[in-house]
Amino acid sequence: MLRHLLPLGIFVILAGFLYVGLSKNPRDIGTTRVGKPAPDFILPQLSDTSKILSSKDFIGKVSIFNVWASWCVTCRYEHSLLMYMTKQGYTVYGLSYKDTLAEGREVLARAGNPYIANGFDENGQVGMDWGVTGTPETFVIDKKGFVRYKHTGQLTPEIWKTEIKPLIEKLEKT
Repeated sequence: MLRHLLPLGIFVILAGFLYVGLSKNPRDIGTTRVGKPAPDFILPQLSDTSKILSSKDFIGKVSIFNVWASWCVTCRYEHSLLMYMTKQGYTVYGLSYKDTLAEGREVLARAGNPYIANGFDENGQVGMDWGVTGTPETFVIDKKGFVRYKHTGQLTPEIWKTEIKPLIEKLEKT
């Protein structure tokens, strides 16, 4: 009898793992940053390397921090939404991730620049400190410099409307 129940038990356990795995969002890989202070960094700005962008720039206002690259095709699709956010008065910072100055500047010159400032992270070290796994990724940082949200992948108008904008409005009231 035990000989027949063992394969059934193994099947039930494997089916349980499969069910749990398939019910999760594959784009949601999580982050250890939410609820913690933004990692300290100081980077030259993409537009003018004599100027800097640092984690201190996030203090005092709710900010959106968008990680992008000129070589990232998906980043191009979300670019118009970032331009919209800026036109609506939201504070958007960028991180040019594992890119070159020339290519990053060229993309922004051609498509428009939605960023108040854009850190140039040529070797990707700052991105790694943030837990970036690829581009694009977007973070929301509160007035005290704490990460309150992370989105991996392309921003869409739906994500903006249902997740990010309501969160920003809530954080601005505190």
